[in-house]
Amino acid sequence: KQIYGFPDRNLMLDDDSLDQTVASLTARGSPQGERIERFSRKVFVGGLPPDIDEEEITAAFRRFGPLVVDWPHKAESKSYFPPKGYCFLLFQDEMSVQALVESCILDDDKLYWCVSSPTMKDKPVQIRPWTLSDSDFVMDGSQPLDPRKTIFVGGVPRPLRAVELAMIMDRLYGGVCYAGIDTDPELKYPKGAGRVAFSNQQSYIAAISARFVQLQHGEIDKRVEVKPYVLDDQMCDECHGARCGGKFAPFFCANVTCLQYYCEHCWAQIHSRPGREFHKPLVKEGADRPRAVPFRWC
Repeated sequence: KQIYGFPDRNLMLDDDSLDQTVASLTARGSPQGERIERFSRKVFVGGLPPDIDEEEITAAFRRFGPLVVDWPHKAESKSYFPPKGYCFLLFQDEMSVQALVESCILDDDKLYWCVSSPTMKDKPVQIRPWTLSDSDFVMDGSQPLDPRKTIFVGGVPRPLRAVELAMIMDRLYGGVCYAGIDTDPELKYPKGAGRVAFSNQQSYIAAISARFVQLQHGEIDKRVEVKPYVLDDQMCDECHGARCGGKFAPFFCANVTCLQYYCEHCWAQIHSRPGREFHKPLVKEGADRPRAVPFRWC
């Protein structure tokens, strides 16, 4: 299981190898000599003119390569206009994103490109690419990455980078050794969730006991959910597979009196005891599956 982007979750890293490790995460396993991808092929564009339509947006960015313009619920709405002043550019080639970034105007550490609509000419809009190396951050390379001391963070704002998530969580609970931003397998763009691994049980329990945390960084200020990161390849901690035919345990109890994986038989037995009957199991959600993008490149 490569839940961290590392080949081995028990991999030990020294400080000298940290930069090379992060660089290799960016390359995402590309053979030596092959061009290294730097960005997701999906790019956020904000501050669009209210009357700009899909065709005009496409025309403004087509010079960089074949692309599709998308926004949330676009198919259902059947609208040609982005409803909230923003959209996403889905480029066919990552090189197109590199070219766009290099051509943008840089102002106050933000990127801008000019677009035109029927009522507005050459309006600067914000271009926010996702840098692949921002998906992972090793804070303490001397510690092994333990999935049983790892939390899932839901509702992570998409501009937030792994290093920023790590710093926030370390400031709140201490002991952070790794943070990662979950990205979709096709476009490698943030899905709005992340993982944080701690070096000690005390920090881990403090984080999951909070259940919610306020992520504050720059313009970001959002309350997000925190819960244990549940794996789907763990044996029951009670019977070690003896009572369930060696199958992986389907349930994890996040209550601090348990913090264990259980098969159905052991869950029922342990949680019939007084005080535990109200514990609720966490179940691993279905794994992400790469999907073909049903778009026609323009």
